[in-house]
Amino acid sequence: MSELKAHIIDDDEAARDALGFLLSTADVPFESYASASSFLGVARDARGCVITDVRMPQMDGLQLVKRLKEIGVTLPVIVMTGHGDVPLAVEAMKAGVIDFFEKPFDDEQILVAVRRAMARSGEGEAREIERAEIAARIATLSGREHEVLLGLLAGKANKVIAHDLDISPRTVEIYRANLMTKMRANSLSELVRMAMRADPG
Repeated sequence: MSELKAHIIDDDEAARDALGFLLSTADVPFESYASASSFLGVARDARGCVITDVRMPQMDGLQLVKRLKEIGVTLPVIVMTGHGDVPLAVEAMKAGVIDFFEKPFDDEQILVAVRRAMARSGEGEAREIERAEIAARIATLSGREHEVLLGLLAGKANKVIAHDLDISPRTVEIYRANLMTKMRANSLSELVRMAMRADPG
């Protein structure tokens, strides 16, 4: 799995170099791209955050944000704008950008924003990994165990689940014990929390 990085996208080489130097002094790993399209080529595998200029040829920063959404890339995006581009920045915020800075920007402010964006990206990724792990556990349940799980999520007692499934309460207890083991849940409340995170359907 690739490491968390700041992905700098700017058609101005000097601006890319300056921002890259700033990030390197703060020990923030980064990659630079001269165009939005060159970043889109690797966007699905990218982790971390995006720092993009608004005004670029071919595809501008706003179009990039919309395109990332379309292909399901949820990296936090920070936008850099030139003087007089504030209306564009407002539009970018409406499109889902988490922060924007007018050039020339304050070094410390942008570093704080990048660290915040990286942390947010890491948290989102951790949640996705947890959701995938829970979904994988749910996938190991038998049909009956899954039915018992859905009954428990609906707040039904063992007797009611037994009646619904036309099996004995003792059999429900066995299925319940099996699914607790498979789900690695120590209590009913933990099982419910897990299942809600994965949305077992």
